[in-house]
Amino acid sequence: MIPARRWLGTLAAVAALSVPLSLLIGPSTAVTPARLWAAMVGGMAAPSSDDLDVLRTVLWQVRLPRVLTALLVGAALSGAGTALQAAFRNPLVDPFVLGLAPGAAFGAALALATGALPVHAAAFLGGGAAAGASYALGRGGGRESAVSTVLAGIMVGGLFTAGLTVLQFLADPFRLQTIVHWTMGNLHHADRAGLRVAAALAVPALAVLTAQGWRMNALALGDDEVRAVGLDPVRLRWSVLLPALLAASAAVALAGVIGLYGLVVPHAGRMLVGADHRRALPASMLLGGTALLWLDNLSRSVASFELPIGVFTMSLGAPAFLVLMRRARLGWEA
Repeated sequence: MIPARRWLGTLAAVAALSVPLSLLIGPSTAVTPARLWAAMVGGMAAPSSDDLDVLRTVLWQVRLPRVLTALLVGAALSGAGTALQAAFRNPLVDPFVLGLAPGAAFGAALALATGALPVHAAAFLGGGAAAGASYALGRGGGRESAVSTVLAGIMVGGLFTAGLTVLQFLADPFRLQTIVHWTMGNLHHADRAGLRVAAALAVPALAVLTAQGWRMNALALGDDEVRAVGLDPVRLRWSVLLPALLAASAAVALAGVIGLYGLVVPHAGRMLVGADHRRALPASMLLGGTALLWLDNLSRSVASFELPIGVFTMSLGAPAFLVLMRRARLGWEA
């Protein structure tokens, strides 16, 4: 069996290697290994100044922001999924459990239909509103329960989904196509401005989660065990939930609804390094970022047109989850 530390090092190396390789993948012929080599070594085969300008634009202004966006979104969804599964002690929880995805989708659809707000800001506000409403409703009677919060999230998500359906029904055909495409999840609108905003929210949230692996270990044991060591399980849970929801909201606002990702990848990460969240969380983030990057490479190169990345995560994630179910139990014993 490969030690957990070696797995983490391997995942980090694969992620680092995937970035330059992904910069060479895409439908444009302006960036190829041969052109890059000619630009670096010069000589008779060196490209003209115009060709160099095109190469730089495609490489640094188009592909690099998209590559970094895929890494950030994959790491945020996977890290948030790992944290939420620990906080709720439920291996079937993902970042969308509190209605976050329907809320973000409704916010983005409202922005696309009316033009009142930027899409990313509206999606972030919608996801935050759904999570906040789920939390408030889950505290009915002044008592807090993980089960009641999850159930409230399901109901709130249903309400936002209904609102999204109404917006799609009322939107004109041109905007409807944009709304539907966004709800499928995609990275083709990735740019430096959106990446900076999402990174400013998601990176600190993921750093906080990484430092709280021991809290997740405690929560995974149950509330009674947390109280036995003198800690408040409610406060401990929300110290994990808030940064997880912040990271997931930023990812959804940036890339749309990418289904199943935050559910499947955390299980794969735990299978590699074990159930200790001090290792499982960084493993899930590294694995999630790298896997989403290569899924995005596939989505923009497998056909003459670009397929939404949410299609790949759903169509590949469901069989992968079934394989994980057969290979390991989805409890905390795995």
